[in-house]
Order: sequence, then structure tokens, then C-alpha cells
Amino acid sequence: MNRLEVLQTYIGKEFSASPSPFMKWLNPVVISAENGKLSFQYRVRAEWLNPMGNMHGGITAAIIDDVIGATMFSLNENNFIVTINNSIDYFSTAKENDQIIAETKIIKRGKQFVNAECEVWNNDKTRLIARGTSNLFKINS
Repeated sequence: MNRLEVLQTYIGKEFSASPSPFMKWLNPVVISAENGKLSFQYRVRAEWLNPMGNMHGGITAAIIDDVIGATMFSLNENNFIVTINNSIDYFSTAKENDQIIAETKIIKRGKQFVNAECEVWNNDKTRLIARGTSNLFKINS
């Protein structure tokens, strides 16, 4: 079973097979998984909040970086792919116990570099919370 197929076996379930301890802590539910395109759902927890009771921007950034990393995992390449940079625009926020959706897609997939995008939405996709783009670099394994 390849890595994408592993992700697909978790559709509708928590992705407990992630090789990332950080992703296990974030505890996403896989909504959909295709080659280079993922959708994960998260429940905003109390420890994710800033002093105003909103989801901390650092958590949003971490979700974006982590789910883009999982998107690289879905490509089934034999390279290790590392983040070069992240650029994130924040548009709204989420509160404790809100369900949010993170959706990714590959913008450009080159021989050495990948550019990917992630959008974080409220659960019914009526409010965009943040959009992030990342440039990633392939390291031969």
C-alpha cells in the first residue's frame, strides 16, 4: 500500500497513522485524499486559543504547514520534502470547539521545488479563515 492509499484508508477517521508526532497532537480527521490534494478537519481546542479566546495564529500556521507536509506525503515520491518558507494571510478566526477544514493543492510541482497552497475554512466553508502558500524543496533520500 502506498502513502496515498494509507491516507485514503483514514477518510472519515482521525489520521492516527501519521509519522508526525505533531500531526498526531493536532488530531485531524481525513475528509478526502487525492494525489497532491488533501482535506482535513480539526476541532479547535482550548489550548489552541489566544488570550481573546480566538484560535491562535500560530496554530493556524502550524496546521497549514503540517497539512501541506501531508500533501507532499500523498505524492508518493522517494524524496524527503522540506519547507523553505510559508506565507500566510489571515482573514477570520475560529472559537473553541469550532470545526475547521484545511484544504490543500499543489500549485506547481517541479523537479526540485514544489509550491503548494492551503486554505483554512469554517466547517460549512462560508468563511475563509486563512490562506497559506509554501515553497518546498526535495531532498534525495
